[in-house]
Amino acid sequence: MSASYDVVVIGGGPAGLAAALAVNVGATRAHSVLIVERDRELGGILNQCIHNGFGLITFKEELTGPEYAARYVEKVANDPNVEVLLNTMVIDVASDRTVTCVNSRNGLMHIHAGAVILAMGCRERPRGALAIPGFRPAGVFTAGTAQRLVNIEGRMPGKEVVILGSGDIGLIMARRMTLEGAHVACVAELMPYSGGLKRNIVQCLDDFGIPLLLSHTVTRIDGEKRVEAVEISEVDAHGTPIPGTQKLYPCDTLLLSVGLLPENDLSRETGVELSRITRGPVVSEHLETSIPGIFACGNVLHVHDLVDYVSEEACFAGQSAAAFVERGQALSQENSSHIELLAKDGIRYTVPQHIDPEAMGERLCVRFRVDNVYKDRAIAVYFDDTQVLKKRKPIMVPGEMEQVVLKKEAILSYTHDHGALDSITVCLEEVAHA
Repeated sequence: MSASYDVVVIGGGPAGLAAALAVNVGATRAHSVLIVERDRELGGILNQCIHNGFGLITFKEELTGPEYAARYVEKVANDPNVEVLLNTMVIDVASDRTVTCVNSRNGLMHIHAGAVILAMGCRERPRGALAIPGFRPAGVFTAGTAQRLVNIEGRMPGKEVVILGSGDIGLIMARRMTLEGAHVACVAELMPYSGGLKRNIVQCLDDFGIPLLLSHTVTRIDGEKRVEAVEISEVDAHGTPIPGTQKLYPCDTLLLSVGLLPENDLSRETGVELSRITRGPVVSEHLETSIPGIFACGNVLHVHDLVDYVSEEACFAGQSAAAFVERGQALSQENSSHIELLAKDGIRYTVPQHIDPEAMGERLCVRFRVDNVYKDRAIAVYFDDTQVLKKRKPIMVPGEMEQVVLKKEAILSYTHDHGALDSITVCLEEVAHA
């Protein structure tokens, strides 16, 4: 079976849904859009996130994950230009934008796309990546798996719980397990700071009296058939366990919330250039990857803290894909000079990683994360060696995304006065006190 669509969106989670709906916003003609989703329903991870806190930016009200997803699913169902393939696995994306996928109803399908949007989301880092000594007993789950068991399947993973990692899912599951009657002994975190949002630390740990052990990790799992206890040790500045600091916590369940990895197996096989920092595609000002006509958005691009930002970014990707289809070529000017965005002095990365000022819109949102906890610092932006922006922030943490806005007028004005602009640097600086 073969077919052709103007835009094929891979992934039916929050990013894919928002991107598909945005394709025809402001387009000069109606574009056919296909969403390919491997699960049996749209919505992605939001379907199991039954807690509230979603939608404050997008809808100006507080929603649960399923409520947030349902609003987009309903819009997709009512959009005559958008089709959906569920229970369908994409197995290849060619550089000519031919998407090969398979399902039990249609068999093998080759779908040619005018543009492709990668919106596959991310996956949890498994225990195997941690190399924790001990057996492989029952009772060890990723926090996301435990969330699905409790919230969708109505099953309790255990009653006496230890959580390793203070990512947002781990924090939220500490509260969820407590509300379901389990006892959460502690949340251990390898880093000297939490990887989750401050509000989740307060609402999910502090409000329930659950201790957060910073600079600690699990150094052993006891139990052969079922987890019986875990050993937790303090670590030094290099993450190495400190002898004599170990403490045994009896438990029947260990939940792992130790990081998220953008799901980029398809991107890698296609030949898309990936960032070694974000592990997502390297993109331009239009979220276009190194392969013309293939765009990326959401957690497959870089891990977000708020789904509202995912939706906003995905809308931009959808509109960029439509513009590519209409032009039939890369959105950046072929002979234009591309400006590299550099992350330095406390900034881990930027998205996008390079821009074409001639092709960009009037304003461009650049998102990034810091690499540690910083208090009373300023975010600075430099055009080559000239500072053009300095924004003071009382506190910045790795768990919360930051952003600055670049203006096309300012960039073109600089290049007019100086002849060229080689790089734009985003960094942190000390704040001078009077």
